[in-house]
Amino acid sequence: MPSDNRFIKTYSQATFTSALEIWVDRLTGVNYLFRKDGYGAGLTPLLNRDGTPVVTGVPREE
Repeated sequence: MPSDNRFIKTYSQATFTSALEIWVDRLTGVNYLFRKDGYGAGLTPLLNRDGTPVVTGVPREE
C-alpha cells in the first residue's frame, strides 16, 4: 500500500453482499465505521461512551 494514502483499513468483516470495516485517518487518528449492505453504504466516526471520537495512534511513515 502506498504511504500517501490518508486512510488505513484496520478491520474487515464481509459476506457476499455486505461489509463492515474500520478505517483510521492517518492525520488525525480518528476511527470510522464503514457499513455496506447491498446497494447502500454509510460511514460514521466511532464514538467512546462519553461521545468523543475513538482516536488511535498511527505511526507516520517517512
